[in-house]
Amino acid sequence: MSEPKPNRTNRTKATNPSPASPPSHSEGFIPPHGGYEDLLSFQKSRIIHDATVKFCARFVDKRSRTTDQMVQAARSGKQNILEASQASGTSKETELKLTNVARASLEELLEDYRDYLRQNGHPQWDKNSNEALYVRKLGSQKDSSYESYRPYFETRPGNVVANILICLIHQTNYLLDQQLRRLEQDFLKEGGLRERMTRARLNTRAKQQRGGPHAS
Repeated sequence: MSEPKPNRTNRTKATNPSPASPPSHSEGFIPPHGGYEDLLSFQKSRIIHDATVKFCARFVDKRSRTTDQMVQAARSGKQNILEASQASGTSKETELKLTNVARASLEELLEDYRDYLRQNGHPQWDKNSNEALYVRKLGSQKDSSYESYRPYFETRPGNVVANILICLIHQTNYLLDQQLRRLEQDFLKEGGLRERMTRARLNTRAKQQRGGPHAS
């Protein structure tokens, strides 16, 4: 199943501050960072994590390693998006690395859901099926959360829930791919913390020199 493109674009500026998470520095070489809750990729990964916990409780043997692996992969996707956003102010390299780890974790989880369908003799929805299009439409609604999907996650059979989550993971991976491309471009354009520190020192020195011999 090819990845569907959600109607909304991700707020991919991982450095965008959230009102609840003000930037650490208003000026200087450490840019505003955090604000991960504003990222669509984080919002969707949180839905995927909560739904995976429910899925495993309903449809997977709690004693099996699969339950632990699926829940950990879902959590890793969510947490690494969070950590990447928090690290963005001081290390673009770390931000890139953690975002890529999130992407890889969700890809692993995607295969787990595909395995569930295949091993239980269920088909995977085509990306243009009515079901997949409905899930995509549901995910494009403003402020979608776990509550938007609760009636489906908690009442539908395993094959339906797995297909819904496959659609959601495709959407999230698409958003993360956008983030990774932007992060690469930002790094090439602006460099990392060391380059910003050098520019800040040079700018300060230039200001002091313009101020004349009595400048501090």
